[in-house]
Amino acid sequence: MKIKAMEIFPVKMRLREPYTIAYETIESVTNIFCRMETDKGINGFGCCCPDKPVSGELPETVVEAWEHVMVPTLKGADPIRIAFLMEKLKKSLPDRPSALALVDMALYDILGKTAGLPLFKLMGGFRTRIKTSITIGIMPVQKAVAYALDYVGQGFKAIKIKGGKDTDQDIERVLKIREAAGKSIELRFDANQGYSEEQAIRFVEATRSAGLELLEQPTPRKNTEMMRLLTRQIHIPVMADESLMNLNDVFKLAKSNIADMVNIKLMKVGGIFEALKINSVARAAGLEVMIGCMDEAALGIAAGLHFALARPNVAYADLDGHLDLIGDPSSGAVILKNGVLYPTNKPGLGFDPRIF
Repeated sequence: MKIKAMEIFPVKMRLREPYTIAYETIESVTNIFCRMETDKGINGFGCCCPDKPVSGELPETVVEAWEHVMVPTLKGADPIRIAFLMEKLKKSLPDRPSALALVDMALYDILGKTAGLPLFKLMGGFRTRIKTSITIGIMPVQKAVAYALDYVGQGFKAIKIKGGKDTDQDIERVLKIREAAGKSIELRFDANQGYSEEQAIRFVEATRSAGLELLEQPTPRKNTEMMRLLTRQIHIPVMADESLMNLNDVFKLAKSNIADMVNIKLMKVGGIFEALKINSVARAAGLEVMIGCMDEAALGIAAGLHFALARPNVAYADLDGHLDLIGDPSSGAVILKNGVLYPTNKPGLGFDPRIF
């Protein structure tokens, strides 16, 4: 089997409501979709969400990589040789993780469709569904409480609260959400690199009564020593997110006991092929794993979901990036019921976008 045709289609989507994190406010996003057609009539689809602050990429750089590297490398190649193709592309595009995730996704989609199996079953099939958290951005306390109550009413059992800009407001927001949502809802907090060590410790102590499940990327990603010291001092697990961009990063995090948990995002690490390797290192080191996301269309969420369902040690999911996107051509690629995500159970990623 060979890849005989390839095309991409950028789609800019507004969010129903802009949201704020420690270092930016997001009002709209561009996802890039791709299609790979084989000479056997099988089409593989992928998408990516380039994010300049996280991955250093723009939509334009993904298109450039597609035209000048990916098409010349992949056209005429056997799409089932995923390891060979992804290693080859990684050498040419070492700083383009979401671009790599774009084609990685399509190759795995072809693999699943060739086998006639949903991808998660082909990769191991450990579970059939997983609970996801839903995110509340940085906003006034009363508005955040209203959002939390709405999400609880929709059936979500886990809420991620964003912060990192104002420690006092973060403390108040967490305590008020806990009071309103009740004790049965899991609360997670993500500072997106916004805290110093001292601020993080003050935040953790002040919110002890809220019973936070974890603290995600509290300190700057380049200051791993600060995170290591914090991890040793506080009572709740510390999760590395922006500090984990590749296989070498997870090795360093594990070797030096810098964090208790890691957040693997396909857009950060370059797709499923690389995520599987990173996850193996995390499991060997005893690090708990969350599968996370960017502002991805539902097709990207589906890829993360299949990865999470296949791996026994992926204990947490934060796969909500698609929920606020307007005009997502892959809407329906995953099924959400009462805060739990299910695959479509069709072959491959289980959904063909409506733009091709």
